[in-house]
Amino acid sequence: MQTLTQSPTDPAFVQNPYPFYERARAAGPFFHWQDYSLVCTGNAAAVNAIFRDRRFGREVPPEKQQPIPPHLAPFYAVEAHSMLELEPPRHTRLRNLVLRAFTSRRIAGLGPEIAALAHELGDAFPEGEFDLLQAFAQPLPVRIIARLLGVPEAMAPDLLRWSNAMVGMYMAGRTREMEDRAVAATVDFVAFLRGYVEQRRARPADDLITQLIAAEMEGEKLTTDELITTCILLLNAGHEATVHTIGNGVKVLLETGTPASALGPDAVEGTVEEILRFDPALHMFTRWAYEDVEVMGHTFRRGDQVGLLLAAANRDPGAWDSPDRFLPARPVRPHVSFGAGLHFCVGAPLARLELQIALPILFARHPGLRLTGKPEYADVYHFHGLRALRVRR
Repeated sequence: MQTLTQSPTDPAFVQNPYPFYERARAAGPFFHWQDYSLVCTGNAAAVNAIFRDRRFGREVPPEKQQPIPPHLAPFYAVEAHSMLELEPPRHTRLRNLVLRAFTSRRIAGLGPEIAALAHELGDAFPEGEFDLLQAFAQPLPVRIIARLLGVPEAMAPDLLRWSNAMVGMYMAGRTREMEDRAVAATVDFVAFLRGYVEQRRARPADDLITQLIAAEMEGEKLTTDELITTCILLLNAGHEATVHTIGNGVKVLLETGTPASALGPDAVEGTVEEILRFDPALHMFTRWAYEDVEVMGHTFRRGDQVGLLLAAANRDPGAWDSPDRFLPARPVRPHVSFGAGLHFCVGAPLARLELQIALPILFARHPGLRLTGKPEYADVYHFHGLRALRVRR
């Protein structure tokens, strides 16, 4: 196995990580990423296999658990109840309870609200040059999530600020300052939600928080701490990735001069899937090995960790024809931008719906939309999203 060096905060990598992924792919199915001291893979077959193999998981094996620094205790107290970080049986119980409330019918019912909000935001675009991220990509998903949860939309700026601070814990090169911001945001977020959950227990409403309170499976319900963590997860995971995906998607549509027909009723699903494949919002997820297991010639020992490079897998020429080309008419096939297997993203249907509704409205309302300069990506790895998207209409 080859060892490769590549700082995830290097400016050239931040702007275009794909050449490094190709260099890593040439080293074989697995390589050692020295900057992370981690075995990684961008091989599509290996990524899919590990996602679906129950001998790998998110929960840290007991012998690998490290003491939590006191200053991070509030953040990890929330993480302790996150189904993203748990394995069966706790993961199964939490996910099933959440899915009883987060139903496909409830998600589909948001379609008219997504459309109305996309029109409202599009109407408010300023004259001249402006940042489409702030004007459209950021407010749309956070306001939809607020409506879904039943949280006042006036809280959207706070939700956005808390979310941005908390996801800093997953970024490369995080600092003590970032950690302190994340903990402060966690404390504020938990305090708000704890009070709001108690309100909903006393006065139920037609919203997701009420449905989560009512959800029951074999006599079990979500505890208040589980409910709070689930709401935070739905907001942070669903909103953060959707903002980046809208930004990355509009960028590639404009840069490639993709015709409006690609966002027509019969084509928009394929175009959205190609956006998700071509330049996804999340580039790495990790898994722990729970026993000795061999994958494509490499043996993992119990307690080993592996990095799954989603964006690299989405451009594996062994799985995709012309993987480095953006082809909206490409036949729809599974990619790994939402993960796979046990932890497949519960918010994927909502993210897809938002993109399939909002992007056609954006371009239909503003057919002259154009970039005013070369967009730059922000230094937010493992996420991959733009610092700004300066446009004119």
